[in-house]
Parts: sequence; C-alpha cells; structure tokens
Amino acid sequence: MRKSFAVFIAFILALQLNAQTLTIPDGIQKAYDKGTRSLNGKPGKNYWQNRGRYTIALTVMPPDNTIRGTEQITYINNSPDTLKSLNMKLIVNVHRLAGRRGAAEDTSAGIKIDEMQIRGANVPWDNATATSTNQLVDLSQPLMPHDSIKLDIKWHYNLSKRPGRDGVIDSTTFYLAYFHPRVSVYDDYKGWDTQPHLGSLEFYNDFNDYELSVTVPHDYIVWATGMLKNPGEVLQPEIADRLQRSLTSDSTIHIATAQDLAAKAVTKQNPTNTWKWTAENVSDLAIGISNRYDWDAASVVVDNKTQRRTSMQAAFPDSSEDFHHSVQFGRNSLAWFSNNWPGVAYPYPKSNSFQGFADMEYPMMINDSHEKDLGFAELVQDHEQAHTYFPFYMGTNESYYAFMDEGWATTFEYLIGIAEKGQEAADNFYKQFRVTRWIHGAHEKENPIITPSPDVTFGAGNNSYGKPSLSYLALKDLLGDKLFKKALHNYMSNWNGKHPIPWDYFYSMEKGSGKDLAWFFYNWFYTPGYIDLALTKASKTSKGYTLDIKNIGGFAVPFNVIATYDDGTTESFHQTPIVWKKDQKETSIDIKTDKTVKSLKLDGGIFMDANVKDNEWTSN
Repeated sequence: MRKSFAVFIAFILALQLNAQTLTIPDGIQKAYDKGTRSLNGKPGKNYWQNRGRYTIALTVMPPDNTIRGTEQITYINNSPDTLKSLNMKLIVNVHRLAGRRGAAEDTSAGIKIDEMQIRGANVPWDNATATSTNQLVDLSQPLMPHDSIKLDIKWHYNLSKRPGRDGVIDSTTFYLAYFHPRVSVYDDYKGWDTQPHLGSLEFYNDFNDYELSVTVPHDYIVWATGMLKNPGEVLQPEIADRLQRSLTSDSTIHIATAQDLAAKAVTKQNPTNTWKWTAENVSDLAIGISNRYDWDAASVVVDNKTQRRTSMQAAFPDSSEDFHHSVQFGRNSLAWFSNNWPGVAYPYPKSNSFQGFADMEYPMMINDSHEKDLGFAELVQDHEQAHTYFPFYMGTNESYYAFMDEGWATTFEYLIGIAEKGQEAADNFYKQFRVTRWIHGAHEKENPIITPSPDVTFGAGNNSYGKPSLSYLALKDLLGDKLFKKALHNYMSNWNGKHPIPWDYFYSMEKGSGKDLAWFFYNWFYTPGYIDLALTKASKTSKGYTLDIKNIGGFAVPFNVIATYDDGTTESFHQTPIVWKKDQKETSIDIKTDKTVKSLKLDGGIFMDANVKDNEWTSN
C-alpha cells in the first residue's frame, strides 16, 4: 500500500471519531493557520499565488511532426518563501510512459531541451535523465520573495502519432497541447506541484500571460488559445474580412471552405506565415494546425448588461457533419451557461472547437472527436465548454481533486441537457452515462469523494464525475435554485482566477447560503456512501401516512414518494435531502392525504437506487 494512501486511510478513520466534522489534513490546515485561506470561504488576508509571463515562438512544418520552440519565461514569486529551485513541468514526457492509453509509445519520445538559460547563464541539462513530467532545476542564486526570474529555453519534440489529447490527427493536421516547458504551480498548501502525469489525471497550472507565435507553411491555418493579432498578415483580404464580420454575426459565416482551401484563397501565399496570438490570465494554451480543415465562425452575446460578444469558431474536415453544427452548438451553450447555470458570463473573447480525438478542454479551445449522433456531439461539446468555469475560471487542481472540475462539468452538462432535449431525455442520458455503472458496482470498495485523485483505489471515474455531480445536484435540491445559485456565485466570486481547494468550496457555500451544511458535506464527501433506500414501514395516521425509511447506502439524497390510491390516481410527495440532517441512517416522513393508499413507492429519479426491490409498500 502506498504510504500516502495509508496516511489518508488513517485520516478517514480519524474522521469517524469526529462525527460530521469537516476535518482538514495537517498540511492544508497550515494554510488556514497562516491566513492564506479563511473559514469564511474567501482567500485569507495573506493569500498569494505565483504567475508567469510567457513569450513562445514555435515552428511547425507538416508533415514533419517535429515541434521546435523557443520561449522566455518571466516567473514572479509572490510567495513569502525563498525558492532555491524551480520545478519544471514537461508534460509531453507522458508519451514516454505507460498509463495514457496502454503501454509507452517510445522511450525516445518526449521533450528535448536544446538550451536553457536562467538569468542569462547557461544551465546544464541532461535529456537522458530528464524523462519524467517533473524536473527540479536548482538555482545558483535563490529567487527571493516578491522578486522575479527570467528563463530562456530552446526545445524540440516529436508529436505523438497515437490518438489522444495532443498529437498528429493526420499527416497535415496537428493538435498541440502541453507543448512547452513551464514552471509548475508553487502554492500555499503543498509548495511545488510535483504530481506526475500518467495520462489519466489532468492538470494544475498558474494563471499566466502569453504571447504566442506559430510559423507554418504558407497554406496552413492556425487556431489557438487567445485572439489572433495579425489576421491581415496571414490571411487574404476576403478571408480576413469574413473573420472580422463573424465577430458580430449570429449566423455562421464560412470563413474558409473546402473550395477556398483548394483554390489557395485562404492564407497569404508567402513561403511561411507566422500567426501571432495573445492571451492574458489563462492557465494554458492549445493550438490546432491544418491545411485541409474548414473554418466556421459566428458570435454570441454572453453578457446582456454590456452586450459583450464572444467569438465561437470551429475547425474540422468538410466531411464531418456534426462539426458543421459546432458553431451554433457553441453559441447556444455559451449563452445558456452565461445566463442560467452557472449564470456567470463566459469570461473569454473566444471559443474554438477543433476536431481531434480527445474530448478534452483547454482555455478557449476544445479538442472533440467526430460523432455520428448529433445529439451526443452537442452534449460532448457542452461538457467541454462547461469546463471553462471549472477549472479555468476557477483554477482548481485537477490532478489532485478531479471532482472539483469534472463533477461540475457533468452537472452543467445535465442541466443544459434539460433545456436542449427535455427533462425525460436528459434524465435518461444522465442515468445511463453517469450513474448506472456506479450504482450497480461493488460499493464495499467505495472511496470517499474527498480522497485525493491519485489515491483513489476503485472507481476513479465515479469519484470524479458521477458521485460529485450528484452531490452538487442534491445540494441544489436542498437549497432551492435561488439560494443555491447565490451560494455558488459566492464561491466563484471568492476564487475566480485563484486556486480553491475543497474546503474553500465547503466554506463558501455555507457562507453564501447562510445554512449549516457541514453535515451534508461530511455525508457526501467524507463517507464511502452510495444510494440505497428501503421503505420498511407505512402506518395510517389521522392526517395521512407515516413512512419509515432506512438509508442503507448512506448518501443524503432527495427522493419522491409516489402514492397510488385505491381510486387509481397517483400523487407525488417530494423530499429534499434535509430529511437526513438529524439522522442519516433512518428517517420518518409524513405524507398528508385524505385518500386511502393502495401502494407507496420511493423514486429517486437520477438518484438511482442500488436495490429497488425494497422501495415499495403495498397495503394488505
């Protein structure tokens, strides 16, 4: 057993002795003690976070899949700590390792550093030993608090040829993600983020400012995080005009069609073109490159008060029917998320959906697979768009607490699905895709949701997606939409552009709602629960019926009591999770009716029950 997991199990056992107390691990408690975080859910008076300014220049010459880059990093130490080293993230080295989609690709894969300078002085680098996704670099002179340091790096690597989050899509179409060396997060509760990337876990980055230039052959188009700064230099006048018109158009404008590409009427016909982009206060960059992808675009109002518009773009093979709808799918989701759930205006000037293999999110960029089912294609794009808020608007640590972003994206995916496809269809999909496999699984192996993602030993996907999503929806049911949104906005406002951890969420939601929620968060996040209710008894009373219900699975879920009367009519009585506040093992509820009940049934809807056979009662 891994030492970290053994420690965590001891931590969970200790929690059982401190009934329903949201105990914090010692390392994280120190952040609260130091005042970088506070029990009211806000960043503490001493909160800080580091950041960087990145100037990156790439040269990409398909079909050659070698990426060549230079960058200058200005890394700013806002911490009170003296840093004697920097931890560099070399995420592309994941392709050297087993764990992404099976065995390692190639031991010669990964980033090769050709030259590194720190403060203008050469730094020795051994590519033969720097093969992991983390590499600690000692500094000849420490980086003092509130000072900055400059790094100059020259590197190259070969794009992966296996379908995934980044790599070669076809011989003339590439997707670049995690493509540059970066300084990892140094935070107030763990110090350097040294979590290795093995492919399944995701990412944790600082909020940085970027200037990006990408040099490609003359007939290639580049799409990237940020806004294109030199369309007139790389696009022919008609194409540049279409792009400009799309920024205020509700209708899809075909900026570059298959016919335009064949006629070489899209890009300036120089030997090479250099595309320039800027992006501020974002946590990552992604890039798509192709000489055969269509380019569609339109825009949508995301802030009704200011009438601010966001550009929605798509890049895809002309043969992909689903992507011909992608711009309008995106316009719908960006407006819906901005005005409904979470009800926060989309924060960026652009979003771009690019056909790849991964179904993966990046700031302002989505790498989605081709889908024959248009309904499913829309849902996948909705899910990735929802990630804009978690983890990009809220800089969560995906690699350590995956439920803080995947659980929310799953929740928003469900809520927008109701608007797009109706309650019944959304419920059925959510149950089939997010709940069924888990609820029929081996619940004796459950890990509490609060378990750090690297230490989850069973059902990692359930702990990241379905279970936390159900907890968020259960809390929405408990508080009601208005109060839930108020609390959620308190959390998002507190931690926009910062790095929240689970306890910041718990405290922000409590403060924002004005309710005691410790019992609820303990129930859903600290216990190895699942969903299984049993209707054990129903007794006639003068005002109706009293029902005795056992909570075998343990989770504090909402449910409906469906009463069928002897006259053949039915009536539904909704119960919010508040019925479990006093006792999460059993409860008694009263339903008021002057009719005679023939049968009673517990129905959780999307809160599917592991054993429905004990959910019914029939009168004798």
